[in-house]
Amino acid sequence: MENGKGKFYITTAIAYASSKPHIGNTYEAVLTDAIARYKRARGFDVFFLTGTDEHGQKIQQRAESRGVTPQRYVDEVAGTIKGIWDSFDVTYDKFIRTTDKEHVRVIQKVFKKLYEQGDIYKSTYEGNYCTPCESFWTDTQLVDGRCPDCGGEVKKASEECYYFRMSKYADRLLKFYDENPGFITPESRKNEMINNFIKPGLQDLCVSRTSFSWGIPVDFDPKHVVYVWLDALFNYVTAIGYDPDGSSELYKKLWPADLHVIGKDIVRFHTIYWPIFLMALGLPLPKQVLGHPWLLFGEDKMSKSKGNVIYGDELIEAFGLDPVRYFLLSEMGYFNDASITYESLIKRTNADLANTLGNLVSRTGAMIKQYFGGVIPANDGTDDEAALTLKNAVKGNISECCAKFDKYLVADASEKLFNAIKACNKYIDETAPWVLAKDESKRGQLANVLSDLAESIRICNLLIAPFMPGTAAKIDAVFGRSEEDFDKAAEYSYPCSGKEIGDVPILFARIDEKKFLAELEKKFAAKQPEKKPEKPAESAAITIEDFAKVELKVGRVLECVPAENSDKLLVLQIDLGGEKRQVVSGIAKYYAPDALIGKNVIVVSNLKPAKLRGYESNGMILAADTTDGVKVIFADESAAPGSKVR
Repeated sequence: MENGKGKFYITTAIAYASSKPHIGNTYEAVLTDAIARYKRARGFDVFFLTGTDEHGQKIQQRAESRGVTPQRYVDEVAGTIKGIWDSFDVTYDKFIRTTDKEHVRVIQKVFKKLYEQGDIYKSTYEGNYCTPCESFWTDTQLVDGRCPDCGGEVKKASEECYYFRMSKYADRLLKFYDENPGFITPESRKNEMINNFIKPGLQDLCVSRTSFSWGIPVDFDPKHVVYVWLDALFNYVTAIGYDPDGSSELYKKLWPADLHVIGKDIVRFHTIYWPIFLMALGLPLPKQVLGHPWLLFGEDKMSKSKGNVIYGDELIEAFGLDPVRYFLLSEMGYFNDASITYESLIKRTNADLANTLGNLVSRTGAMIKQYFGGVIPANDGTDDEAALTLKNAVKGNISECCAKFDKYLVADASEKLFNAIKACNKYIDETAPWVLAKDESKRGQLANVLSDLAESIRICNLLIAPFMPGTAAKIDAVFGRSEEDFDKAAEYSYPCSGKEIGDVPILFARIDEKKFLAELEKKFAAKQPEKKPEKPAESAAITIEDFAKVELKVGRVLECVPAENSDKLLVLQIDLGGEKRQVVSGIAKYYAPDALIGKNVIVVSNLKPAKLRGYESNGMILAADTTDGVKVIFADESAAPGSKVR
């Protein structure tokens, strides 16, 4: 096994502070935490960075729709993200926010330095812009006229901006790839970068914006704000004290980063833009970028617009923290997307945690209490064939578990760990301690069996900890642990012989799947608002004077986003002919937000304002109930916004 010492600097991508992260976003923080915990156990001096990316047009729009300042909006969302990371027991050393004053100050210096040395130049952008991805695209990069990353609609845009000369560094970047073959992992991600972005011709990158104001101002040209990727990527160095005019000792100790852990959808930014920015500043490049796959809900990527989002706090409430952590880390492979469903979480909890690990701890602890008064017996050092088989299986699988962890194959590592735990259960079945206990002449053999089991559990628990820290602490409280370095602790040295074991808890209760899912369905139903009583088949007749009181106008949808705290509501910004109006509509289950942008709808424009889930709604859009759900009634495209409907 590797027994490395020295620093290990690991980071997550910083979470975008536009909304509460779902369980797919949370996976990355848990994965990074597991790697950090493992490295600490191996003796590395670990520094773990995470945080939030808090600038950009989308955040400004969300804040405006809420009627609050962008700063107040990101303060709330960043607090939510930090709270979720904490609830998952993520052991970060620093949580950076890109609105931190020190980060803002350094970004302004970096932008100016790159401009003064000629890497940044002023020009005008004309092309296609995707607001959700905050990305510019040429016509040739679009897929069927839509954003190649998210598949959403793009808008034609034209504005003055600053560009970074990416093309200047393309050959140097390819040379770096050749000289550092492990820089991008898995390697398939590197092939995507080369074939899809570099070989076709690396485009210069827009690094400032003038069409919105929520960003870091360019201090020498204040109508520009620094564009999100130049701002966000530098968090990895600003957080540890980088400054173009003289960096901190912490930066000198930690940089370059040993591992950036990111989602596969942002590999391009971290393996093309980020290395090039660093090259331009003469800084060392990170050692490795791990682009992990996605966690899907069933077969689909989680999306609020699809209504298939699962949140981590809800899963913890239903299953407990460690079962959720273990599921995420054991289910998600290295190369391919994984799927989460309540059924699969129940099955893995029952099979691996309750039946395998929980059963082992419970049986071993109970037998030590029953046969040896709760004191772990000494081992006389004589190993029969069964004991040798057990020890070889445990040591071999623990060694392979470490080898997988060293390569960040965390799901494979969990498989090796549970192979070792299964070997312990098999050893119980083969040796039948309850039979040995009936024969006083075999008491020495019984002592060896139970001491071998307690010792095997202690050794396995060294690697249970990165997956399930709470469970590992409970097991330590029963059987004890060694404070020696990892390699010594992973040997059969029996440091806990003679220790009186603690109370043996039920680590994991089996879940009745049918009952659990039925209760879950009840909870979901209870959260849904009560259905309005059905209208009578025939409404009471009204007069023409009554109808004349209703003012109907054509409105054009300018913006549309999901409501933060509801899976049914969309928040629309509508042009009513020189007047911008916010309308909240319960059609989120039937329309993706992008599908409505640019459409002409019919608005009841003289309704008294109402608040829906905290959002003020100034009007109502007309829609019809159909057998296929709710259908919005659209006006002819040629009708001008503000036109009266007669």
